[in-house]
Parts: sequence; structure tokens; C-alpha cells
Amino acid sequence: MSEVAGRVAVQVGARCLEKENGGAGLLVSGVPGVRGARVTILGGGVVGSNAARIAAGMRAEVTVIDRDLARLDALDREFGGRVTTLHATADAIEASVLASDLVIGAVFVPGAAAPKLISRAMVSRMQKGSVIVDVAIDQGGSIETSRPTTHADPTYIVDGVVHYCVTNMPGAVARTSAVALNNATLPFVMAVAGKGWRRAMAEDPHLRNGLTVHDRRITHPAVAAALGEKLYRAEEAIVP
Repeated sequence: MSEVAGRVAVQVGARCLEKENGGAGLLVSGVPGVRGARVTILGGGVVGSNAARIAAGMRAEVTVIDRDLARLDALDREFGGRVTTLHATADAIEASVLASDLVIGAVFVPGAAAPKLISRAMVSRMQKGSVIVDVAIDQGGSIETSRPTTHADPTYIVDGVVHYCVTNMPGAVARTSAVALNNATLPFVMAVAGKGWRRAMAEDPHLRNGLTVHDRRITHPAVAAALGEKLYRAEEAIVP
């Protein structure tokens, strides 16, 4: 579903940049003689990399910011210089955000709240008519001015900046999302149905990595830390 969320983020961001939706009236792709939109993506993981692919495909000026240098190197190789990659320093984030027409928050910490990377003060200095799409809103959002919205009422404006903070963004393209989710989960469902959950989990590290709690034993580091509870290895937790 993360792949879908990243792609939807660019699609809805492009729509929000239209004048009638409160944006600056920019076409993401631009036209000959007129530049395309400047897009900054905070986070180069699954969501961020998919957003970058769509934005770059639309011929926007794309910058991806991440703290993982290996991830940035992989993106740089994939795009062959068509996307700018920056290490996630406070100065890099501020400079890129303030110069952007569209900012996509795609920073995720599995099992924990998203870090706040853009302050309210920074939002107040952004260009009027620019757009924020905070995909991390399901984990609390990565922008201080973000608050959850719905597909029925998806946007609001703070200091002239359009915010799109819909929880469950893939729900906007429900048919695509349902098929994609089925494709991803069906092999695990078949394994559990055929082998039983304990054997399936013991044999498949990917399925086992999805375990968070079993029989009051917490196996996810972030969840254990947040609750102040003992952390168990998944292999320990599933032992009868």
C-alpha cells in the first residue's frame, strides 16, 4: 500500500496546485518555456521513492531528502541525476522546503510516531499557494501544522499553504489499492491457511517480521519502548 500512497501523493498534490483548489496555479510538468513545479520529498523509502518516480515522470524538479546515504545513492543511480538527492540536515530541509511548490512528507518510523521535520514557523515562510501532502499523517504527521482530514473534506489552508492530510490516502483509488493489497498479502494468507500460523511464521522471516504482539509478548522494538515493556524476539514469542 505504501507504493500506492506515494503515487497518490503526487497526483493529489498536482490537483491541489490548481488555482481553484487554493494552489498557486501551477502545472507540475510545466510547458516549453515555463518551468515545472519544484517538488521536495521528505523520505526516500517506499513512499518517497514512488512519489519521486511519478513526479520525475511528470517532469517536475524533484528533490529527495533522507538521512540514509545508501538509500540516496540508490535513488541517484536509479534516476541518473534527474532527481536531486540531499542528506537530511536541518539546513537542507529548510532551504528545499522554502523553495518548493509541493512538499510531500514521506518519513516513517515503523511502530512509532513520525518525526516533525517542518515547524509551523517554516510553514509561515513557505510560498503562498504552495502545497503540503503529509503522507505520514497516519503516524501523526511530519509537519507541525498537519491534522487528519478525510476524502470528503481533504484540504485546509494555513498561512497560505494548502495542506492535504487525508488518512488512508490509498482509499482515494480503492480499486487499485485493493488489488495491490491482495497481491501483496495473498502468499502469506495461503501459507497460514496451509501450514498453520505458527509453522508459517517459523519458516518465513518476512511473515515473522510482521509480528508485533503474541500472548502478551511484544516483539516490535518501537512498541516495546513506547509502552516500557520487555522486548521479545519473535522466535521466542511464538514458542508454544
